Amino acid sequence: MSGSVRPHISRVRILYRRILQLHRALPLELKALGDQYVKDEFRRHKTVGPEEAQYFLQEWENYAETLYQQVSQNTQTSTSQPSFGSHLPEDKLNALRDEQVGQLRELMDEATKPKRQFNILDDGEYKT
Repeated sequence: MSGSVRPHISRVRILYRRILQLHRALPLELKALGDQYVKDEFRRHKTVGPEEAQYFLQEWENYAETLYQQVSQNTQTSTSQPSFGSHLPEDKLNALRDEQVGQLRELMDEATKPKRQFNILDDGEYKT
């Protein structure tokens, strides 16, 4: 493996682990959805070119930083309902390919479903 590839792989793995660790602070349904989305996206982008890989990593690093700030803020104000997410700026929305817009729509639909088809129980909880 060449010297320039090894740091890239290490950066990807560190970012991937960081995001999954940050997802532990999300409500269970969002964690499950987020974990699956991250796994799919990282798998889907394994073979992209260097320019797209750089953009991909930068966007996920921005996501991780935003999520870290939201987790920290929610931890400090634990009395209120946790708040996660942010609005997608119009310039970024306009830069998306049709396939990406479709993916985003599916993700939004899944994240905003009023009730899941199954119950996810917190550790220590059980159904009687």
